[in-house]
Amino acid sequence: MGRNLQSRVRLRPVDLARGHGLSTQAVRNYEEAGILPAADRTPHGYRTYTPLHAGALRTFLALVPAHGHRTATAIMRAVNEASAEEAFRLIDESHAQLLDDRRTLRAVESALRDLEPAAGSGAAGESGPQGTFIGPLAGKLGIRPATLRKWESAGLVHPRRDPRTGYRVYDEAAVRDAGMTHQLRRGGYLLEQIAPLIAQVRAAGGPEPLEATLRDWHGRLSARGRAMLTGAAELEAYLRQLG
Repeated sequence: MGRNLQSRVRLRPVDLARGHGLSTQAVRNYEEAGILPAADRTPHGYRTYTPLHAGALRTFLALVPAHGHRTATAIMRAVNEASAEEAFRLIDESHAQLLDDRRTLRAVESALRDLEPAAGSGAAGESGPQGTFIGPLAGKLGIRPATLRKWESAGLVHPRRDPRTGYRVYDEAAVRDAGMTHQLRRGGYLLEQIAPLIAQVRAAGGPEPLEATLRDWHGRLSARGRAMLTGAAELEAYLRQLG
């Protein structure tokens, strides 16, 4: 459909809403957030939309499972403001994050395969390298130091204390536990769900106790990868609509 013809087709908010199982208020909210282009108004002040708005809404709803609500919103705002390069940058960041998640999963599986019953013991931490402090570890994971302290209180991470300064020092096992906890939290697991998994990692000596979790993890990453393909196809179609 040509751009001029699109502009002559008029849709009510309820038309967009019904087509996607939304409320009319949600459609208005999306417009106000910049997810949809600004709507024209009738002489009586009612919003009127076009197939371009329908394309924007369809694109946004396809981007959410791939990138999350916040990033999908930012992508649509950038596109609607003619800042396609910013939209592509945001998409690249999501792809990089997914790749990082896949690498983390492989690292977890590798750690489980190579885990020895003594891994994570205090003796190993004292005889090995100095380890890392809470600030650098928090920065590497992209979290606050307070989050690591919370995980420690929950029994998920066991740093040792430097005998001179009293600072927390995370050895290789503690760094591994922190990384696994971080990834599982991002996957939607609660701390009380993670605790037994970490305990299994420390004591199991292999991946068997965690096979179901790892399969679920693989499935969620694959689903997100496919959602990115769907979102990319819808975004390309919307960009063609914009011309």
